Amino acid sequence: MDRSIGVTFDAITDDQFERIHLASLEIMERTGCEVQGERALKLLTNAGCRADGTRVYIPSALVRWALGVAPEKVTMCTRDGERTMHLEGNRTYFGTGSDLPKHLDPDTGERRPATSEDMARIARLCDALPNIDFNMSMGMPSDKPKPDNYIHGFAIMVSHSRLPFVFTAHDWRDMEDVWEIAVAVAGSEEAFARAPFCALYSEPVSPLVHTDLGIEKVVFCAEHGIPVTYVSGIMAGANAPITVAGAVALCNAECLAGLVVAQLARQGAPFIYGANCSVMDMRTAVYSYACPEFSLTNAVFSAMSRRYRLPVWGLAGAPDSKMVDAQAGAEAAVSILTACLAGGNLVHDIGYLDSGLTSSLEMICLGDELIPMCRTIARGLDISDETLALDVIDRVGPGGNFLGDEQTARLCRTAHYIPTVLDRRNLDGWLAAGGTDLATRLNERARTVLAEHTVEPLPDDVQAAIRAVLDRRAAG
Repeated sequence: MDRSIGVTFDAITDDQFERIHLASLEIMERTGCEVQGERALKLLTNAGCRADGTRVYIPSALVRWALGVAPEKVTMCTRDGERTMHLEGNRTYFGTGSDLPKHLDPDTGERRPATSEDMARIARLCDALPNIDFNMSMGMPSDKPKPDNYIHGFAIMVSHSRLPFVFTAHDWRDMEDVWEIAVAVAGSEEAFARAPFCALYSEPVSPLVHTDLGIEKVVFCAEHGIPVTYVSGIMAGANAPITVAGAVALCNAECLAGLVVAQLARQGAPFIYGANCSVMDMRTAVYSYACPEFSLTNAVFSAMSRRYRLPVWGLAGAPDSKMVDAQAGAEAAVSILTACLAGGNLVHDIGYLDSGLTSSLEMICLGDELIPMCRTIARGLDISDETLALDVIDRVGPGGNFLGDEQTARLCRTAHYIPTVLDRRNLDGWLAAGGTDLATRLNERARTVLAEHTVEPLPDDVQAAIRAVLDRRAAG
């Protein structure tokens, strides 16, 4: 499906890009970074990086080489091989987020620990919604043993949705089990290489620490051809400078270090650039998901990715509001519109509430509603002989009515954005339909979709392979 946009907001000038880029290179060469992963450290030192123990200084020439050999495009597929996501240029795709501790129960309104069933319902809901392009786990299953949370999340996503997905993992052992399941689903390692249906999300620890758990997964992905995004979780004023420009430069340095490691592990390894660069609210110490600075830095990294010629990570649809209310709608709309206009590629966290602590079926449905609205704006005006409609205007003439014209009848369902949940009836019509508020309608939408939508189960042999991995984990 074509997700290209026509109106791109370029958040930085060429001169500003150059200053950020050079600042990041200076951080990597002058300050250096802590590399705690043994494999990553060996790759860097063998490539000529100066090291003092685990403190590594990465030269700009090595960064330039990595930028030159990394692929400009990453393609992701459904679990049955359909190529649906082309991460490149200004093609923008939206999906959910991962690893939330709480879930807003759609039946009771209670905020409680997420379960496997919640995660399965979310995956199935996303599979059905037309404007959600990929899945993430949206939870940590509280009903499963904690060390195995990530592998259960992977199994849930691949079992309850056809969509491509982004997964998280704890360590190298998790990655080995993920790879075993991925190969079983794809049919072979070669089949996965032709049609990768999942990508890893991993992080450094800011500022400038590449942990064993974080960077070694990047090496694993590079070696096995699994797309990976390695992005900082920055709070300006806490683990980064309080100035947004300084935070961006630091994020960029951390991500570029991950890119270098990935390309040293395997030249041409699929890598998705970007950052989660927000601010700490100095009044509450909360990491804000909906602040304007977060939308701005996402736009900055989208603009930088086009200059680097790399696919880019992004975030939208994740309010700081604690409930599905006017604040949630306003915050989600601003971030989704910015992501569309900026041309982010892999835009996650649709369906979050409470500054990234709570998942919500209703917020996923609201994101599904807002995305095409924002895309309509970002796509820009379609100007052609047909859309200018000179013949139609001449045919109808002065004082005429276009409602009965053939063009209107032919295009009445496609010419304009038509909402699914947002209400445009007059007051009497709204009251006659029950007079419900948006949160209620979103809840009804989620329930209806889940009641009607089924996902074809994986083949029996693949289900057996997944069970074997989970049983092995349970046995210790």
